[in-house]
Amino acid sequence: MPRTTAILVVQDGDRWLDGTLAALAAQTRRPEALIVVAEPTTTLDPELMASAGVTQVVTATGGSFGVGIARALRAAPPAEDAAEWLWLLRADTAPAPGALRALLAAVELAPSVAIAGPKLVDPDDADRIRSYGETVSRMGATVMLVDGELDQAQYDPVTDVMSVAVEGALVRRAVWHAVDGLDTGLPSTDAGLDLGIRIRLAGHRVVRVPGAQVARGRRPEDIGRRRPANPRVRRRLARTAQLHRRFVYAPGIMVPLHWLSLLPLAIVRSLGQLLAKRPGAVPGEIAAAFVAAFDGSVPGARSRLRRARKTGWRAIAPLRLEGPALREHRAHERERADDRHGREPDLVRASFLGGGAWVVVVALVTGAVVFWRLFGATTLEGGGLLPFASQVEQLWSRLGWGEREIGPGFLGAADPATGIWALLGSATWWDPSYSIVVLWLTALPFAALGAWWAATRLSERVWPPVAAALLWMLAPAFLVGLGEGRIGAVIAHLLLPWFALALIEGARSWSAAGAASLLFAAIVAAAPVLAPALLLAVVAWAFARPRGFARIIGVPIPAIALFAPIVADAFRRGSPLALLADPGVVQPFDAPSGWGLVIGRPDGGSAGWDALLAAVGLGGAPWGTLVPAILLAPLAVLALLALFLPGARRSIPALALAAVGLATAWIGVHVQATSIGAATTGPWPGAALSLYWLGLVGAFIVALEAIGRAAVAAGAAVVIAATLAVAPALLAPILGTSPVHPGDGRILPALAAAAARADPGVGTLVLVPQPDGSLGVRLERGEGATLDDQSALYAGRTDISADELDLAELGGNLASRGGFDPVPELQRFQIGFVLVTPVDGTDTEALAVRERTIESLDAAADLTAESVSGYGALWAFPALERVDGPEPSRGAYGIGVLAVQGAVILFALLLALPTRRRRRVVQTRSSLDEPAATTFDEDNDG
Repeated sequence: MPRTTAILVVQDGDRWLDGTLAALAAQTRRPEALIVVAEPTTTLDPELMASAGVTQVVTATGGSFGVGIARALRAAPPAEDAAEWLWLLRADTAPAPGALRALLAAVELAPSVAIAGPKLVDPDDADRIRSYGETVSRMGATVMLVDGELDQAQYDPVTDVMSVAVEGALVRRAVWHAVDGLDTGLPSTDAGLDLGIRIRLAGHRVVRVPGAQVARGRRPEDIGRRRPANPRVRRRLARTAQLHRRFVYAPGIMVPLHWLSLLPLAIVRSLGQLLAKRPGAVPGEIAAAFVAAFDGSVPGARSRLRRARKTGWRAIAPLRLEGPALREHRAHERERADDRHGREPDLVRASFLGGGAWVVVVALVTGAVVFWRLFGATTLEGGGLLPFASQVEQLWSRLGWGEREIGPGFLGAADPATGIWALLGSATWWDPSYSIVVLWLTALPFAALGAWWAATRLSERVWPPVAAALLWMLAPAFLVGLGEGRIGAVIAHLLLPWFALALIEGARSWSAAGAASLLFAAIVAAAPVLAPALLLAVVAWAFARPRGFARIIGVPIPAIALFAPIVADAFRRGSPLALLADPGVVQPFDAPSGWGLVIGRPDGGSAGWDALLAAVGLGGAPWGTLVPAILLAPLAVLALLALFLPGARRSIPALALAAVGLATAWIGVHVQATSIGAATTGPWPGAALSLYWLGLVGAFIVALEAIGRAAVAAGAAVVIAATLAVAPALLAPILGTSPVHPGDGRILPALAAAAARADPGVGTLVLVPQPDGSLGVRLERGEGATLDDQSALYAGRTDISADELDLAELGGNLASRGGFDPVPELQRFQIGFVLVTPVDGTDTEALAVRERTIESLDAAADLTAESVSGYGALWAFPALERVDGPEPSRGAYGIGVLAVQGAVILFALLLALPTRRRRRVVQTRSSLDEPAATTFDEDNDG
């Protein structure tokens, strides 16, 4: 047999060294020479050294595996036998007794073989293969042919491979010198793969030997680390090695192109990592690109490859893995990874037909009955509703930071809700305002569906999720919000169950965490008052589930990106409370009492109960609160009872959420964030009460799940009582007594709207008589300020601009007779019309102001009376000379804001997109029941 020199490199491997020396001593065919390369501090047992047959010890400090081999070869000159072989070992690679004999037998029979690799197996389970052959894909990515599989001799028949791991490999010394050993640019990952490729290109063969086994304790990239490298680090090292090999193997003309493509390709691959739910790999992609861009070892590696190469790349192409074989191989790798880590991605937890379908049907029918007056409408108005802009492009142009067509002109950050309006209007692109009609008609079934789906996460029974869906659909704040046109609170109510579900699942799934981040952003954009409460919930859940901490704690990031510009703008303007204002039209409300909040009532009135009770002779203030409180008492009792029933630990987070929601509602009614005319108001408490209701319903589900057979009767009683409690809110849209009604899509009278369509720069001065005898003045540009034009910063401003003061003076002078000449100011503000709005006939102060204003305008020589309609009395200014102002521009800051926000939202969206297979789970257990873990790994968990 040929001469063999074994080289044992001790790199941070003292704890394995004795076992490896003992394994060498037990070889049935021992090497002629054994050289140990070790640090000066390494403790070497003389007896083990002697028994293993160590012939030389080389002491050196630092260096990679390849450097250690080079030191050994310099200390041991080549033998006269040209067939000398090198057996390359680390301190943690313990060969089986017959390993060297099997390797030598394989190369002795095949003179063309230059490198033979053993089966690298698990040191604790010799039947588990750690590595047995390597190859590359068409794009040069490393492919481990076998990694972590059970050895059933299934790979034994095929011996020729592209490459093998260098640890434990047997290499012909002459060939080693010909290819100049290991590439110094690959100190760990891909070192063996690159060596095998270069040996193949030098015209030699690489084989794996099924009869040779070597136990490997560590992966090469783990050497020098206290703990094994996590998947994130391994991906970074693998990508860095792949880029290094790409520069070394590429034709010279392609190297500059590869260099220029490094950063763009890193960005594209980062997006792919997000789609694959590996956000932890994104920094590694960027880092690998920068390392490759400044890799000084590439020129030397290219020179060594050129000197040793004797065959073309076509010769080794058949050994690559590509096409269907590669896809199947990677699919098996993903399945094994899922099995190892216990992943169950994208769970479908319950059958929609098991209660979900019919509860949605019931909600559809209920919605059709309650909102029958809205059928056939193309837009809605009244309460807090206004039409959207007529073009989808206009909706999207409002995003970020820029000018707003509100008042005399407003430049600043857009409300985060502007993105919701753009998405909503785009759903019915042919008529953006029609999307509001669709939202109102589908609100009840959508609410029921979301609550049912989320409730299946807490209960495996059919009835509790159904009861939860009905209760969520009948939430008092939700129904009042629909009746009053509180579109932000309505959207927040619809999204809260989906957010709760995504947040719970986000502890183990990147996809769910991404969805939770988008839902968090949408909810706080629609109802900013919920931001502190939801942020507290996210942080608490992150600490309760430390294994998923990295996923959960990032949920608020998209919302932070959306709110950062408006937060900075609000503090700059000195109006930070405006951040809590409801998006859209400012709507004053009567603050409810504490007991009103407890029963879920968002307004101070009796929610229609006074008229209903008066009909049966029970008029009076106490009954309007007492009756719904009695009807909702069973829900409260069952929710509190959940604390003392089996599964009580699941009710604690739900009731804590309810308490936070109730506290948020109470604080909100005491905050004055915006103004309208002479009145000031704060955030409507309905959205916070939806959060309160969510917690109550969650605890209620836990109680129903615990009481077994009594759940149907108890749940039915609660649902019926809750339905009676909200009866006035259900009847108001049916009877047409709620503010929301079908509209014609116009904000201004027909004449002003027609002129605005022809010339969007024409302004309309709107004079609004106030109940206190004053006159409100606002300027509507074009067709009027639509819902997407509204701004919380404008509504919550604490200082009046000079233009607004001038407009107020103009309105006051127009409303009173005198010698004032309005033409210069009308011309300056480009006002073509003046409108006096109608008032309530019972408001004597406002009526007097209106009559005085109309008389003054009729007497104005420069104004022409045009029409009187439901919009009010209209006058035209025929002498207006139109002067177009400069085109609005976002500026560099506005473009930067859009770019950052778009990048963050895209990141979250890619993360949220499901890309894995779905599994159906018949029996599940809520993660709320799982004990909190003590450690986490952001890449392995979920």
